[in-house]
Amino acid sequence: MRSLRDALGQFATGVAVVTTATPRGERAGVTVNSFASVSLDPPLVLWCLSLRSPSEPVFRRAGRFVVNVLAADQDHLSQRFATPMPDKFAGVETHLADGLPVLAGTVAFFACRTLTAHDGGDHRIFLGEVERFGRCEGEPLVFHSGRYRALSSAVPA
Repeated sequence: MRSLRDALGQFATGVAVVTTATPRGERAGVTVNSFASVSLDPPLVLWCLSLRSPSEPVFRRAGRFVVNVLAADQDHLSQRFATPMPDKFAGVETHLADGLPVLAGTVAFFACRTLTAHDGGDHRIFLGEVERFGRCEGEPLVFHSGRYRALSSAVPA
């Protein structure tokens, strides 16, 4: 299993924190690197969450989520939302997008309505329709081979 994980770690990914809130005020957030664009028309994205995650039931109940694409200097947020704690949002600057928590300083966010969720092995795959989004200039946080990385100079297209 470790050798498979190491091989999968050779695929560099961006790092995102997915956040949500239920109508009753429950909030949850989790660090992911399993975010992908699925379709532009309609605008669809997906992400995956461990079935063992304590926040999995909150994401299912909420029916909506925000994918916050972290900036290169936000590894502290990645660590925070990857670590179990009573209130991951304590002291974290956010604003609301249609009642959903959006993290401040990210390079992009996608507020979505959950269309469906499927079991995929030991994870749940959430498919969402993008209802609102935003972006800022800046470098994204990248994860490769078990470590955060800086992007090197862009390769000319």
